[in-house]
Amino acid sequence: MKKKILITGASGFIGSFLVEEAISQGFEVVAGIRKSSSKTYLQQPDLTFLELDFSSLETLTNQFKEYQTSFGSFDFVIHNAGVTQAKQKDDFITVNLEYTKNLINAIIDSGMKLEKFSLISSLASFGPGNKKTFIPVQQSHEQKPITDYGNSKLLAEQYLKSAPNFPYQIIEPTAVYGPRDKDFLQFVQLVNKGFELYIGAHQQMISMIYVKDLARAVVQLLLCPSVNKSYIVSDGNSYQKDQLGDILKTILQRKVIKIKIPLIPIKLAVAAIEKTYQLFGKNPFLNLQKLNEISCANWTCISTDVWNDIGSQPAYYLEEGMKETVAWYQTNDWLK
Repeated sequence: MKKKILITGASGFIGSFLVEEAISQGFEVVAGIRKSSSKTYLQQPDLTFLELDFSSLETLTNQFKEYQTSFGSFDFVIHNAGVTQAKQKDDFITVNLEYTKNLINAIIDSGMKLEKFSLISSLASFGPGNKKTFIPVQQSHEQKPITDYGNSKLLAEQYLKSAPNFPYQIIEPTAVYGPRDKDFLQFVQLVNKGFELYIGAHQQMISMIYVKDLARAVVQLLLCPSVNKSYIVSDGNSYQKDQLGDILKTILQRKVIKIKIPLIPIKLAVAAIEKTYQLFGKNPFLNLQKLNEISCANWTCISTDVWNDIGSQPAYYLEEGMKETVAWYQTNDWLK
């Protein structure tokens, strides 16, 4: 009999690849979605859906009780639902922490006995590494997030660890890229138009992970004996910030104008925009926290544990991953 897995946030960029990977590895997959969720990338014939209300512990508990009565229990849950951007700062706590707490407690209160609960967190829960030594972030380091987003992820991790007799794994990916991703798309579109834009002229090192490798690692970790363990996930390499642009120029066959905008004028402009937004109780996408995060010198990390525990290595490094990503963007007419 197939093991059954619930994947929340299934309709999103990472979630849709988690669904594909779980199905390919022989799981019976239930996609946890909202009523408004798109099913564009969820067209597999064996896939079933469950509309979940994370805002109410009582409602969520009843949903799980009713599901178990009709269809049986889940063996695994991958909790991927969350927000990386928010119009109001409180939304990070509401969605990334409170909704996670409701999900954990609803599983417990409904009497569901899981083999493992996998929380998709973020390297942002650690914050960046040392900008002078460039020592990579690793699991033994103290977690010091520098954004509200990172803090909400850390608080969710801490709550999960405190749940009694609740078997978990915590996944902390570095920057994730791949087909269907709209964040890296903006940079790719810019290079395609002949511009390579960077914030600051300082040295910056980053780690990255291709979405298919991340999905494979997450699903395979469920079947590993490790439990109550956290994993930082990257492809194991460190990249200079210019390398992404260099790779894209080659793939797209473009000559570009490289622009490095000084950090201080950008900070002043973003601060002014943020103050304007605050008058209306809103939070702009590019705020000072986000600017500080993306301009940090050291976002490298060590992820040997994950690849050792699944007995495998990443199938994609940056050049291979970006070739496949750009090809998908081109096929789907996203490079406008």
